[in-house]
Amino acid sequence: MLQKLRPQVVLVHAPELLPLTVAWKALKPGRRFVYDVRENYALNIQTQQVYPHWARHMLATLVRGLETLAARQATAVLLAERSYAQELPFARPGKTLLLENKYQPYSSQAPSATTFPRRLPAPTEPLRVLYSGTISELNGVWEAIRFVQHLRTAWPLAHLTIIGACQQPGLLPRLQAAVAEASDAVTLRGGAELVPHAEVVAEIQRSHLGLLPYRPHPSTARCVPTKLFEYLAHGLPLLVPPNPLWQQLVQPSGAGVAFDFQQPEYPAAPDLAAELGARWYYPSGAPAEAFWTSEAEKLHRLMDSI
Repeated sequence: MLQKLRPQVVLVHAPELLPLTVAWKALKPGRRFVYDVRENYALNIQTQQVYPHWARHMLATLVRGLETLAARQATAVLLAERSYAQELPFARPGKTLLLENKYQPYSSQAPSATTFPRRLPAPTEPLRVLYSGTISELNGVWEAIRFVQHLRTAWPLAHLTIIGACQQPGLLPRLQAAVAEASDAVTLRGGAELVPHAEVVAEIQRSHLGLLPYRPHPSTARCVPTKLFEYLAHGLPLLVPPNPLWQQLVQPSGAGVAFDFQQPEYPAAPDLAAELGARWYYPSGAPAEAFWTSEAEKLHRLMDSI
C-alpha cells in the first residue's frame, strides 16, 4: 500500500506496524509519519491477562522498545489520553499532542429530538438500559446484567440491551446462556460479530440510561472510555463508577450518578429507582466538551505545520 500510494505523511495506529513505518521513512528523505497512541499497550499486555504470564514481560518490553524507537523518528506523537503524557517515557513535551476520543456526529445523522433537561420514565413504564462497546468482563458486562436484574424488582419493565462485539471466545457462550436465562430482561446484539457504529449510535438515541460498569483496573483507571463521550454527546443519563477522572466530565453537566457496581450489596431497588427517577439530567444540554470539534482543530493545526 505504501509503494502504491506513495504518501508524504503516514499516520500509524498500531505497534506492529511501527517497524515497517520506520523502515519506509528511512528509505527516502522527506518522508514523515505520526504515531497515534491509542492505548498504553505495554501496560495492557502486563495487566489484562490476555497473554500467558511467562510471555507478558517480554512482549511488553518489546512493544515499549518499538514505540520508543519510532517516537524518536516520528514527526509527532498523538496521545488518546491525558494520562499517557506521564505514563509513556517516549512522550516527550513539544512533540506530543493530546487528541481525545470525543464524539463526531455523522453528517447524515438527524438532529436530536432530545429535550433538556431529561428525566427518566416512571417506574411503571419501560426503561431502556444500555451497555455498548467491547463486551468483556473487565468492562463490566456481568455487572450490567446484575444491575438491571436488581433494578427490575422495583422497575419491572427495565430492559438491558448489550450491543457490541465480544473478543473473548470463552466468555461468549456463558454470556449467551445468561442472556437466555434472563428471558425478557436482556437483549444481546452482536456478540460474535462486529456491530456497525451507526447501529450503536441509534441504540444510544433510543435508550434512557447508559451504564459504564467498568471493573477497577490499572489499564482503565486513568482513561476515558469512548462511550462516555458518546453518551454525553447524546445527552444520555449515566451511571458511572466513582472514578474521579470520569466524575470531572459527568458532574458539571449533571449527566448522571456515581454508582459502585462492585459493592457486595446494592441499595434497595425501590430506593435506587426513586433516586434515579427524581433527578433532572443535563439541565444545560449536552456538554460541548464531549464533541470532536475541539480535537479536529488541534489536528488541523498539526497537519498544517507538517
